Amino acid sequence: MSDDRIKKFEERQKELHALSDEELKERFWQLCNQVVDPIVDLAKTHTSPSIERSVLLRMGIDSITAHGVVDRVREAGLLGKGAGHVVLKVAQKTGLDIRGAASAILDDKDILTGLF
Repeated sequence: MSDDRIKKFEERQKELHALSDEELKERFWQLCNQVVDPIVDLAKTHTSPSIERSVLLRMGIDSITAHGVVDRVREAGLLGKGAGHVVLKVAQKTGLDIRGAASAILDDKDILTGLF
């Protein structure tokens, strides 16, 4: 290890020794958030049809319907909103349950117009 790295380590170590347990805990969570924040931001802005189908499957929508819904959502330019979110919005708008809303998206592509 280089002398510079050792010196930096010792400086950081002194700073940490001066902290109480509560302050160390707070520092730990600050660092965790710094690591996770870019991942959360990426997840908010990037998705894929396979991820969205997976979400729909976990919502109880069958595979064939999930595939069709994701295609409709993508065609409408709403994939970034999340297919599950779109299905939920349609369910709220129409009073249907989740599966009924997914079927409605397949049956009527205009149902997505003006949803957001």
